[in-house]
Amino acid sequence: MNESVDLLINARWTVPVQPSGIVFDEHAVAVRAGRIVAVLPQAEARARFAAVRTVELPRHLLIPGLVNLHTHAAMSLLRGIADDLPLMRWLQEAIWPAESRHVDATFVRDGTRLAAAEMIRGGITTCNDMYFHPEAAAEAFAEVGMRAVVGAVMLEFPTPYASDAADYLRKGLAARDRWQGHPLIGFSIAPHAPYTVADASFIHARAIADELGLPIHIHVHETAHEVADALAAHGCRPLARLARLGLLGRNFIGVHAVHLDEADIELLARHGCSVAHCPSSNMKLASGIAPVPRLLAAGVPVGLGSDGAASNNRLDLIQEMRHAALLAKVGSLDATVVPAHTALRMATLDGARALGMDDRIGSIETGKFADLCAIDLAPIACQPCFDPVSHLVYVCGRENVSHVWIGGETRVDKGISLLHINDTELLRIVSMWQTKLGN
Repeated sequence: MNESVDLLINARWTVPVQPSGIVFDEHAVAVRAGRIVAVLPQAEARARFAAVRTVELPRHLLIPGLVNLHTHAAMSLLRGIADDLPLMRWLQEAIWPAESRHVDATFVRDGTRLAAAEMIRGGITTCNDMYFHPEAAAEAFAEVGMRAVVGAVMLEFPTPYASDAADYLRKGLAARDRWQGHPLIGFSIAPHAPYTVADASFIHARAIADELGLPIHIHVHETAHEVADALAAHGCRPLARLARLGLLGRNFIGVHAVHLDEADIELLARHGCSVAHCPSSNMKLASGIAPVPRLLAAGVPVGLGSDGAASNNRLDLIQEMRHAALLAKVGSLDATVVPAHTALRMATLDGARALGMDDRIGSIETGKFADLCAIDLAPIACQPCFDPVSHLVYVCGRENVSHVWIGGETRVDKGISLLHINDTELLRIVSMWQTKLGN
């Protein structure tokens, strides 16, 4: 008697990511109760399983759901308000003033809804978020049905959300307590950056992260100016300061990590840290080219992030894969670095590992959640196809995403979004905020 499964996906090509470099031809993925129960040839799957639903993907590439290792989801409502500025002018002259006037729980909930809808349509099934009002962000991610790690952000200066670093952390941890045990929502401790957080607050953040087993999510070494200021203020580079304070470890996610010397890379490698590489944002803000080949050679896991839509301006990890591969090549003058399979691993399993979730997501393996993405390689622009992973990174865009599943639940079907909030409602919300922000 055949085994019963909820879903059987038959794809032309399947890339499990783990083992590395493998492409399965004409394989099936069987899903039961939201988890993968088998990856096997289609003929064997037909003989073994009786599926409630079978999805045929005869010209498609099936990959793990993409993991966006760094974003500020609610800032989707600020998309395009302050383009073509360097980082500190962008923050001080445009973003921080706009946030002080407009950001509240409703802004965060609505902006996160918009961002989650955009990300899921582009094959992103998990994101690592950092912003104000994490309770509202968690509500939005849960409503849309997206897996998310929500940051308990920390800053020293007051905003309408909180008064000081202790207040930020207290409110973030309260949100974490309310959402503990939710199947889609997790939390991190998210000190904003070394230039906005004091030593005592970092020590407190480290103690809480260690006690609760949470990731530490922080911008670091984003600009040369940041590093120079740290040397003047603290007598050492930011990563050296964070190492002295005990923050570096396997749960540490350093975002951007553009301006690194060999000592910085050695610190990251020795402590088992991860890096969230945001190539499009780094280019747009002229921050520089992160030394990704040297990080990878040192054994530092590097995941990919979009950053927020105010500094990118797309939440598009397929674009980030392409940019990561091309920037690594031109930055090192070595065409062999960050090949397509490496870029895909960065966008999936390495991001999951950084979040401590690689036992659950990031690859197509038995026992993991069925967070999956199908890429349609049928269009003329994708012909001929000699290597589907090369096409994913160097040819495709997010418009090629045809199907998305999160925990075995369909979120995109044949290019049509099946989210819990429809486009009409999203457009109404966005129009309201555009009018308010423009006044």
